[in-house]
Amino acid sequence: MDIILVPGFWLDASAWDAVTPPLVAAGHTVHPLTLPGMESVDADRSGITLADHVDAVLAAIDALPDDAEVVLVGHSAGGPLVYAASDARPGRVRRVVYVDSGPLADGQALNADLPADVVDHHLPPWEELDEASLTGLTDELRAEFRARAIPQPGGTVRAPHRLSDDESRLDVPTTVIASEMSAEVLRDLMTQGHPYVAELARHRDYEIVDLPTGHWPMFTRPVDLAEVIAAAVER
Repeated sequence: MDIILVPGFWLDASAWDAVTPPLVAAGHTVHPLTLPGMESVDADRSGITLADHVDAVLAAIDALPDDAEVVLVGHSAGGPLVYAASDARPGRVRRVVYVDSGPLADGQALNADLPADVVDHHLPPWEELDEASLTGLTDELRAEFRARAIPQPGGTVRAPHRLSDDESRLDVPTTVIASEMSAEVLRDLMTQGHPYVAELARHRDYEIVDLPTGHWPMFTRPVDLAEVIAAAVER
């Protein structure tokens, strides 16, 4: 399989460094992405749009041979990106894997309230984040994360995601790796019709797999994360 790995906010391709070797050892070809504006702390993010990030995922798909079996993996904010890519290329994507993430519906934004003048959206202080999201992040891992963090382009945070009217994307096999919230909690939210999981509930072929830890399993449980991804890919 060709596995395209898309990081979430504040991260570049190196976020997957500890996940990649086990996937390669399992026989897969891995393509970790650094999205536009995330090349360095000093990169110009003023003109980067959400469409630029979706286009980067599409470019990675299109660069592969037509007969390649493509799996898209998106962590956190990378989840809606791979979903949008599966919407644009449903026939090219064998499976979508969401790492503590999920699909957003058309018109949904990650943070529509982010002020329009914010160009660089920085990783917040730890005390401003939900404590559950930090589970497993030791002081050493927090220091490493903080040192490698890159500001997120503000335009990618507040813009609404846009999807086509073609619902073929709902037929793409889907795996959600539940880390911060358990599979049981997510299923309960789906039963309640919660907007956080409403788009996932529309899918016709999905599974939710538990990997208990915080929001960044590529740091806290990288080998286990690779094993869960590999197991999903092989279904």
